Formats: sequence, structure tokens, C-alpha cells
Amino acid sequence: MGLATREAYGEILKELGKKYQDIVVLDADLSKSTKTAVFAKAFPERFFNVGIAEQNLMGVGAGLAAAGKIPFVSTFAMFAAGRAFEQVRNSICYPKLNVKIAATHAGLTVGEDGASHQAIEDISLMRSIPNMTVIVPADAEETRQAVTFAAVYEGPVYIRLGRMSVPDLFTPDYQFEHGKAVQLVDGTDVTIMATGIMVAPAKAAAEELKKAGISARVLNFHTIKPIDKEAITKAATDTGAIVTCEEHSIIGGLGSAVAEVVVENIPVPMERIGVMDTFGESGTPAALLVKYHLTSDDIVAAAKKVVSRKK
Repeated sequence: MGLATREAYGEILKELGKKYQDIVVLDADLSKSTKTAVFAKAFPERFFNVGIAEQNLMGVGAGLAAAGKIPFVSTFAMFAAGRAFEQVRNSICYPKLNVKIAATHAGLTVGEDGASHQAIEDISLMRSIPNMTVIVPADAEETRQAVTFAAVYEGPVYIRLGRMSVPDLFTPDYQFEHGKAVQLVDGTDVTIMATGIMVAPAKAAAEELKKAGISARVLNFHTIKPIDKEAITKAATDTGAIVTCEEHSIIGGLGSAVAEVVVENIPVPMERIGVMDTFGESGTPAALLVKYHLTSDDIVAAAKKVVSRKK
């Protein structure tokens, strides 16, 4: 098991701070959890704790961006996307300011903190705002490269990060390309499109499907907005069936983004793995993933079902 994506965020933020003097970091009294404390220790004069005031966090970040800085603002995803939505929309995205929102503790795998802290709507909220780019890294290396991209990209970025450790999928020679899905496994019968922590289970599901005689393509969608329409239409054409996988509500996230492209271009059978229009609950991350049907076994079952729908 590798690092949590939030851990990788803290590491790369410190390295980027050495390279770019205009980077400043803001947090809402959660720097030990979001790992911005690593940056704060290295560059205390460029770190600002605004306290438990997430709406103000976004406003201050917007002001610093307007003054020519490159602010990375961090808090839990529930607060960054939920509590501060209006400020993100009106103060950051409407004027298209250069603010990077790196939100940690997203999804069900916040675990024991329960439904109030489990952001399963944040991708939906953030991708609905004009001018916003939405990125969901799958592992530590992809996080490092995504954050590096965000530092030089001009405009608002939402980076969704997790609490728990995830398997390493990529090596340092991997090249993150904004807006482009990454094919991890080729296949001809069905395409599994996954994002974030669901990429590793998607790869495992492809291996199991191979044993059953089903050839599954696996695509990693690290960028939800802009979505890679070309990769989606090609997969629909080549394999004729799609399964989407996300640690997020099936409403408004990766599954919705893919379905929008599919229905407008090449309708094929689809199944969506995600949280089914319900709240989470307190529990261990592993138990929650099982209860809410976000495992490789669930992906296998969905793939078999969607392949049968082709006939």
C-alpha cells in the first residue's frame, strides 16, 4: 500500500514552494490533517491559517490571486465544496481567479467521521461551475503531477484528495496530461472507467473478468472536467459497453459526465458504480466500501451485467 493522496499533496506542495515564490498556502485550522503543515513548517511566512472559517478561506484566496499570488487553499472536501460553494462560485470562478482548491478527506473513506463529513457530492458541485477544472488523482505519483500541473495552470482548479492510503499505480516516469484519460488495460468487450481510489479496484476487476473470458479495457479518468470525450466515444465504439466507478454519488460525478457524452454521441449500455443517492455512515473505510458496493467484486458484477445487455 502506498501513500494517501493527501500525504503526497503535502510533500509536493513543499517542493513547489521552493520553485515558485508566488505560491502561498491557506488552511482552515486543519493543516495537520490536510498536510499543509509540511509547507507551513518550511515557509511560515507564506502560510496562512484563517481558522474555522471556510467561506473566508476562499475569499482570502481569491484576494491573494487577484494580487498575483498562486494560492493553494485546503480544508476537508465537505467544507471546501459544500460550506464555501457560494464563495467558490462568485469570488473564484466567476472572475476566473487563479485559486487552487486542494480538498482532502473526500468520499466515504473519511470513515468513522460519518455522513456529515463524507463529501459524496463535491465533484457534482465543482464540475457544475463554469471555469472550474476538476481533478481526482488515483495515487501518490498522480497527485504529485496533478498538483504540479495546477501550480502552472492559469485558472481555478479543484483537486479531490483522500484520507486513506491507496496502492501505488504509477512510477515517476508517468506523464500526467490534463483532460486526457489514461488507458491502463486494453480490452474489447467492456470498458471500465474509474477515477480516484476506484482505479485500483477497476484494474483488479479486469483481471477477474479475464478469468471469466471477458476482455475489459480500463481507463483512469483523473480529470473529470474537462472530460475526455474522445476517449469515451472511442471506448463506446470499440467495446460497446461501459461501467463507471467512483467514490462519489452516481448523481453528477464521473458516471453522469460519461453518460452525457455517451447519450449525445454513441449510446451504448452503461452501468454506474457509486453511492446510490443516499448518505454514508460511520464505519471503517473498508467496511463502508463493501456496504456501499464499491469493490472490485461489484465492478465485476456490473461488467458482466452490462456485457449481457449488449446481446
